Amino acid sequence: MTASPASGTAKTALRNVRIFDGTQLTAPSTVVIDGPVISRDPAGAAHSVDAGGAILLPGLIDAHVHLHGPQSLTELCSYGVTTALDMATWPPQLLASLRNTAGTTDIRSAGTPAIGEGGPHARIPGMARDAIVRTPKEAGEFVAGQVSAGADYIKIVAEAPGEGGPDQDTMNALVAAARTHDRKTVAHAPTSGAFAMALRTGVDFLTHIPLDRPLAPEEVTATLSAGRVVIPTLTMMKGTAAARGAAPAFALATRNVAALHRAGVPILAGTDANTQPGVPFQVPHGVSLHDELELLVDAGLSTVQALRAATSEPARFFGLTDRGAIEPGQRADLILIDGDPLTGIRATRNISRIWCGGQEHTPA
Repeated sequence: MTASPASGTAKTALRNVRIFDGTQLTAPSTVVIDGPVISRDPAGAAHSVDAGGAILLPGLIDAHVHLHGPQSLTELCSYGVTTALDMATWPPQLLASLRNTAGTTDIRSAGTPAIGEGGPHARIPGMARDAIVRTPKEAGEFVAGQVSAGADYIKIVAEAPGEGGPDQDTMNALVAAARTHDRKTVAHAPTSGAFAMALRTGVDFLTHIPLDRPLAPEEVTATLSAGRVVIPTLTMMKGTAAARGAAPAFALATRNVAALHRAGVPILAGTDANTQPGVPFQVPHGVSLHDELELLVDAGLSTVQALRAATSEPARFFGLTDRGAIEPGQRADLILIDGDPLTGIRATRNISRIWCGGQEHTPA
């Protein structure tokens, strides 16, 4: 991915673009990239682009990734993913080196996740030693340490009872401690047992979706009534099911997403993109978010709902007030595409131009 000659701080007027406004496509209009932000005043624009009626989307947000170095950001940006919500990156020095990198994918992160000492995550090669949380007392210390290190939210790895994750009291304490520090919490919950434990904690976000059995109607109702948000990572769940030779389990996961969506539970687009050895499936950065959008539509979301799940909805639920929509004053995170994603979600793959924080990059 390389910056174009038109990148930088020069004002650029994108003329004759149809904007996805979160509900529909507008009539052709002009959007101005003024340094790192969007404006509507083309006066003094050094560059002018006639888009010929092409569609302009807000930069996409992947609500579940893992970062492994600058290449992760490069791959994300080259597919129009201009914001990534990282769900575990360590050590802190690596994470710090990836933050606030101008002109490429912007990140938020949980830093080191909270895990149990006997679960599968404890066996991931290179897992941070300070990730293991055994008791409620250690939960408070862990959260304070992560907040001090700059964590934007707290990630908790739930496992089914008896499978080596933090016990219920420790998970409850992690969530309570995060609230005292004004941090939201995200729980890894890929099985029905982990999902139930996480739901009882009052965690804000549940990521992954059970592969082992259908969610009971009362569980779906409880998820809705508790105000939880789900990031199902269907791309990861599909890869995991295939790797285990259990393809029918993915159909079950899709039905679980469909049930939550029908009930009104907010669904965000996240992929679990990673190149981490020792995990069930390695999901490629960037391109996988387009896979995720298609899988969400297969699960019953409309194309408009799927687009919102990767733009305005993660921005709203994670408190990113400066992105997720194409409006004056917002970050100039934009992708120009050929084709109409409202009639066919695969059109999001047809990217002709990308801007991350106002800087133009070449699509993959």
